[in-house]
Parts: sequence; C-alpha cells; structure tokens
Amino acid sequence: MAAGDGPVSQTRGGQPEPGEMQGRAGMSPARLGVALAIVVLALDQASKLWLMFGADIANRPPMVLAPFLEFVLVWNRGISYGLFQMPHAVGRWGLVIGSVIATVLLSVWLARARTRLLAAGLGLIIGGAVGNLIDRIYWGAVVDFVHFHVGDFSWYVFNVADAAIVFGVIALLYDSFFGAGASPKGADSP
Repeated sequence: MAAGDGPVSQTRGGQPEPGEMQGRAGMSPARLGVALAIVVLALDQASKLWLMFGADIANRPPMVLAPFLEFVLVWNRGISYGLFQMPHAVGRWGLVIGSVIATVLLSVWLARARTRLLAAGLGLIIGGAVGNLIDRIYWGAVVDFVHFHVGDFSWYVFNVADAAIVFGVIALLYDSFFGAGASPKGADSP
C-alpha cells in the first residue's frame, strides 16, 4: 500500500470491493458521488432560498444580470424543461414517488460504481433530483429561475439542480462510450 492510501478491504481474489477502490486522494468513487450530491443539494437549495426569501423574486420583476441572462421565477409542475405539466395533486405526488424511486435506484448504482467519472455523474444527478424533490414536496412545484436568452431565442428556465442533472447525464454518457467500462474498438457485440 502506498503512502497516503487508506485501507481497502479485499475480496478472496485480492481485488478491492466495488465502490471501495481508492486513489491517491483516499476517496472511493462512492464517497466522491455522495460528496458531489451533497454539494449540489446545498447549492441548489441555498440559491432557491436566497432568491425566494432574500431577493423576494416572487414579488419583483426579473433580475437582469446580463443582456442574455436574468433570474425570473417560474413554477415547474412538470418534469425536465417544463414537460408534462401536472397541475393537480395526483400528478405532483406521482412525480414525488417517481423521484424517490429513481433516487433510490441511482443510489444503489452509485454504491456499486467502480470509476470516479461514473460516481461523479451519478452524484450530480442524485443531488439535483433530491433538490427538485424537496421543492416539489415543500412548494408543490420546482423553483426554476435561470433564464438564458439571445434576441428571439429563449432557453428553458432552469435551476442549479437541473444543470447538475444535465452535467451528470453527460458524464454518464461519456463514461459509457469512452470510459473504463466502454467496449474497446472493434470488439464483437453479442
């Protein structure tokens, strides 16, 4: 064991258990994912609380930050990018249950993650999902506020959690196609 590496439990074959592999920093992939999930959740909720209670965004016109960027309050009662709006309680609680199930399944996947990129992607998605889940339970809808626009082009209004989910999905896709678990070029497919 190299200096600075923490203890790693071994299986009978002498290999580390999944999720317990540690690098020089001494942090397993699973711990990295959990740490990122916590950071994303904290940033997401802090930004929303500040905008709702500090800046009182609900009772003011959009906060213009740049010619292409503003903070404006939008209540998202649907899923990503405002799709499938659910104005009734049944839809709201259905999305809450779906979010809880997805978070549990992603957490199981995170616990088994063998690479830091996979764990980071899962952590970003989990943190974002939990941040939006808290909104849905507390407010009845997700608090979206970041609005990019250029001329007549207007991007969807989103929040920190949504951005983390998008970057998490990008990390999962990259890991799937180019990471350690990707199939080598020219490998036969089943």
